[in-house]
Amino acid sequence: MNVLLVYAHPEPTSLNGSIRDFAVGRLRQAGHHVQVSDLYAMNWKACLDADDSAAPREPRFNATAASRHAYDHGLQRADIAAEQEKLRWADALILQFPLWWFSMPAIMKGWVDRVYAAGFAYDVGEHSDRHWGDRYGEGTMAGKRAMLIVTVGGWESHYGPRGVNGPIDDLLFPIQHGVLYYPGFDVLPPYVVYRTGRVDAARFADIRETLGRRLDTLATAAPIPFRPQNRGDYEVPALTLRPDIAPGAVGFAAHIDRGDGGQPACGTAEGGSTNSR
Repeated sequence: MNVLLVYAHPEPTSLNGSIRDFAVGRLRQAGHHVQVSDLYAMNWKACLDADDSAAPREPRFNATAASRHAYDHGLQRADIAAEQEKLRWADALILQFPLWWFSMPAIMKGWVDRVYAAGFAYDVGEHSDRHWGDRYGEGTMAGKRAMLIVTVGGWESHYGPRGVNGPIDDLLFPIQHGVLYYPGFDVLPPYVVYRTGRVDAARFADIRETLGRRLDTLATAAPIPFRPQNRGDYEVPALTLRPDIAPGAVGFAAHIDRGDGGQPACGTAEGGSTNSR
């Protein structure tokens, strides 16, 4: 497989850096081809703005229109086009980041904002009362796989079903369902490392073992069964679940199909009580 690892951490010698190095080595040892986009090392420009296009500036900046025009006419900045080419090349995408303020670091969000251009990752396909775009299971990234590697400072229990920070599956849903499933990726359950300030040699050995097993099954593991948008579960044009689909289920979990009509979790967040920052 061709694997693109997009990495966001400002300190190369951090635990995150060690995890990244291990992941790249494990994947290459298994015969995969790996590219790494180290966003801090690249000094990645995080803000989407009019400077992302070489087209003459319009009096009023419209992000979607400017993105679409630049993508369609080859007027994107070179850094954006290069990352898009990596995504075309990749069979699998890994996003690795520390959980900062309940989300990804701003520099990685900026990678998504700029690289996911209109016509490339969104605003794709037919838009009508019958078919609301090629998204959520369809789109440019359909047939590719994706997975998160996330490090968390708090205890695993803090992110459990009744934990004070909220369930980790809920916190990651906007990234896994929105950023990844929206343009078509098959999204694997995340690999999460907790208590990042408490990793010793023994615990890092456990991270290598458990993460290694996950990376070894990158091509074969079952993805999170998110519901495709255009295959009948959702009424159009409202795009709400049909009354007979998971009756009584609401919120994020209703959009995951476990075949039982209940409210499942997003997936298994492996990592135990390990830690990294």
